[in-house]
Amino acid sequence: MASCFFPERAQLPPCKAWPHPTVRRMQPQAEHRGYSEGMSGPRPVVLSGPSGAGKSTLLKKLLQEHGSIFGFSVSHTTRDPRPGEENGKGELGQLALCSGTRRRQPDTRQGCLRPASRPRLLLADYYFVTREVMQRDIAAGDFIEHAEFSGNLYGTSKAAVRAVQAMNRICVLDVDLQGVRNIKKTDLRPIYIFVQPPSLDVLEQRLRQRNTETEESLAKRLAAARADMESSKEPGLFDLIIVNDSLDKAYWALKEALSEEIKKAQATGQS
Repeated sequence: MASCFFPERAQLPPCKAWPHPTVRRMQPQAEHRGYSEGMSGPRPVVLSGPSGAGKSTLLKKLLQEHGSIFGFSVSHTTRDPRPGEENGKGELGQLALCSGTRRRQPDTRQGCLRPASRPRLLLADYYFVTREVMQRDIAAGDFIEHAEFSGNLYGTSKAAVRAVQAMNRICVLDVDLQGVRNIKKTDLRPIYIFVQPPSLDVLEQRLRQRNTETEESLAKRLAAARADMESSKEPGLFDLIIVNDSLDKAYWALKEALSEEIKKAQATGQS
C-alpha cells in the first residue's frame, strides 16, 4: 500500500480522497507570487527522492498515459553514461525536447529534433556534458538548480523548463534535495513531491538488483537516501510524500495530487 503525507494545500485533494493514507501535517510553505521571467505556462512539478525509490518508473507511467500534458525536463550531468544510456535519447524512443546548455551545434544534434506537427515526449536519460561546459553555463546563470553528487555535477537548465512550458505542458523536474532547496529560492512556484521507498532495506535490494553499483557507491547512495528521507520531514519542504511500496497505488496517488493541474492543461489544450 502506498502511503501519502501532505500539508493543507488548496492545490491537492483532501485527505479523504486517499486510500488508507498516513497523513503528516506540515506547515504550508509560503506561496511565490508568480513565475520568473520567461517561465510562463503550466505550473511545473518537482519530483524528488532517493535513487531506487521508483521515480523513473512513475514518470514513465505518467508520460505514457498523459504524454500530451506532461513534459520531462531533461537534466544535465558530467558523469559518464551508463550502459544503454544515450545523450538525450531515452527508452520510449520518442521525440526529445531541444533544450540544455548552450552548444555551438544546430538543433539536429543527436537526440534533439525539431518539434513535429504532432510531437511526442521523451523520458530521456541526461544531456552528458563535460565539467568545463557545465561550470561555464552555471556561471552564466543558465541553470535553475545544480548539485554535485559522487564527484559529478547534475543540474536543470532554464532552457529545459522553457522548452516544455512553451508547448503548454506541465514540466516535470527530477532533482535531489539540494536541487529542491535551490528551486525554492526562485519564483518558479512548482508542486513539490517526494517519493521514498518503504525502508532502506528495500531500497538496498532494489539498488543491488540493478547491478550498476559498487559497494562503495551503494554505501554512498544509502547514506544519501537516509539523509534525504529524514530531511523530507522538514515542514514546508514538500507538498506531498509518497511511500512507494505499491507501484499502482503510488501512481494513483501521484495522479490525484496532480489532478487539478492536469485538468487545467486539458482545458487549455481544448480551447
